[in-house]
Amino acid sequence: MMGNRIRASKRAFALVIVLASLFTKALAGGLDPSVQQLIVSVASDWDASTGKLQFFEKKDGEWKPAAPPIPVLYGKNGLVWGRGVYGTNEPGTHKQERDGRAPAGVFKIGTIYTYDSALPEGAKYPFHTVGAGDAWSDDITSPNYNKFMTVDPANPPPWFEKQKMRHGDFAYRWLVEIRHNSDPPVPNGGSAIFFHIRRGPARKTAGCTTMAEEDLVKLIRWLRADKHPHYALLPRSKYEAKWKTWGLPSPQEAAAIMP
Repeated sequence: MMGNRIRASKRAFALVIVLASLFTKALAGGLDPSVQQLIVSVASDWDASTGKLQFFEKKDGEWKPAAPPIPVLYGKNGLVWGRGVYGTNEPGTHKQERDGRAPAGVFKIGTIYTYDSALPEGAKYPFHTVGAGDAWSDDITSPNYNKFMTVDPANPPPWFEKQKMRHGDFAYRWLVEIRHNSDPPVPNGGSAIFFHIRRGPARKTAGCTTMAEEDLVKLIRWLRADKHPHYALLPRSKYEAKWKTWGLPSPQEAAAIMP
């Protein structure tokens, strides 16, 4: 009888340890440990259209800068909460189609789309060479909203001309997919969010994050799929409130990009 009670006590103690461990992990939260590359940008406030961006890598469990900060441009109307790894369930206004705001939160990095047949020398990341029939839907009534599609360019549907990806536009030579509102897309939640080449040092965007071409090429060369890169974009007040819970670099580690 005494032996049974001892064994029961040991099992109960072991269960308490497991539950405590799970509870601690739940409290800790943060990005999945597989995320070893993080692109971070901090805006001065929700209405900011310019800021700085920096690459970080995980070293011995801590985020370390991997390159100097670079200047970037956001939406012409600033930022608003997006739909990604973090941000989706935050209270407040969320991104809508054609609102002129960049999505804030944390997002996975998807495919690189390019006019070229290869990535810049030294790059090693999944990419797709944009063809004559490739398109990205921004039609909020379409079942393919915010999705990459390919049609027959010899017999394109009526919507294709406005949604095709190959325009011969220098700004779209490199498109690095920011997976906002992607898993799954929500109608009118915002579409076609990328890193791409800026049109000028003060030319704001419709919601993408843009930079000089040489800086975008540096980003493309740095990305590695096996390090599961993510992008964190937040106004300063929210960054200071969320960094620890979400597992981002501390404000001290990100001091070079803090406005």
